[in-house]
Amino acid sequence: MKHISTTLKSLAVGVSLAVMGASLSLSAQAAEEVRFTVAYYSAKTGPYYEALAEKFEKKNPGIDIKIEVVNWDVLNQKLTTDISSDVNADLAIIATNWLVDYVQEDIAEPLDGLISKDLKERFVPAFLSPGTLGGKVYGLPVAASARAMYYNKDLLKQAGASVPATWDELVDTAAKVSKLDKIYGFGLQGKEVETDVYFYYGMWSEGGSLLKEDGSSNLASSASVTNAKRLQSMIEKGYTQPGVASYNREDVQNLFKQGRVGMMITAPFLVNQLKDEAPNLQYGIAPIPSGKSSATFGVTDSIVLFKNSKHKEAAVKFLDFMFTTEQRAAFSSGEGFLPVLKSVSKLPEFADNDAVKTFVNLLPQARFSPTIAGWSEVSDITKNAVQAIYGGADAQETLAKAEKRINRVLGK
Repeated sequence: MKHISTTLKSLAVGVSLAVMGASLSLSAQAAEEVRFTVAYYSAKTGPYYEALAEKFEKKNPGIDIKIEVVNWDVLNQKLTTDISSDVNADLAIIATNWLVDYVQEDIAEPLDGLISKDLKERFVPAFLSPGTLGGKVYGLPVAASARAMYYNKDLLKQAGASVPATWDELVDTAAKVSKLDKIYGFGLQGKEVETDVYFYYGMWSEGGSLLKEDGSSNLASSASVTNAKRLQSMIEKGYTQPGVASYNREDVQNLFKQGRVGMMITAPFLVNQLKDEAPNLQYGIAPIPSGKSSATFGVTDSIVLFKNSKHKEAAVKFLDFMFTTEQRAAFSSGEGFLPVLKSVSKLPEFADNDAVKTFVNLLPQARFSPTIAGWSEVSDITKNAVQAIYGGADAQETLAKAEKRINRVLGK
């Protein structure tokens, strides 16, 4: 009997273990893996999204979120390669102006039939609009900002200069500040992301536009040439840092943090960086100088759901969790972006923040990159032309050649 009892016990244990194993196996099979390619904004980006995924998984134990952070300078190429090999993630953050190509190539999934009406209505309309093509929502705004002019209060005071309201005044202020020892009046970006946009600010102020009414390039307009010659003159006279074409946005921002630049144009996220890296720097934020007109650059980055995703329902569930007040407030505050949700914009840390107010007040005059196919290539052509001009090339001739190349890309 003892032998039989032991055998039965062993059998029972075996059955129990088998059941547990089967249960674990079924559980593992039931867990869906949603992959999310995240664009790198700062050292805070990865930790934020990892913590977000962990919070979501605790509430949704049947879904695993896998985060992959990729630098912006290689993001588009990585996504293109992954998509062509059918190994792309389910979700990805992209520059919104890439979206039109994704839609035309039938890569991005329309979200209207997947997301709830409640989720759609959480967004600030101005930021949801760029991700809407042909009346359908393809991208949800994950990051939004405008651009403004930062100025060093101490340097302007030492130089006896005032905060410029126009580009002519900016040149005058830059000239005065540049007379200070080892100080540059105006920090001018000359390479990588948004180099073309840095050029557009002065062009827009002259009444210029990116495209003509027929959709062809307007890069060689008189407004562009005037702006190009003005910037070229500032470089030649030493009103900017030397070797402009070797400075990207972060390089110019670093000069500002070091107190070596009187003025520069950039995004809201510099506020957080200054708080952490240059807490004693006395600075102010003002609208981008105007001329015949006023304009800032409006930017949104979007989250897209890829059409070949096999986990759309789980991915949308994660999106719904991500775009809640608590989660978005933490992201916008940590990265220094403008709120994309109406509920977040009403929180005291944003509604009562003077820096945020400055950028928000500029939104009515914000211009966005055109949502047309091939704009990334157009941007690259413009960057190359701008770099050549900053290096001393003839402005009118260089812009005219670039305009012809752009029109070939646009099919004009």
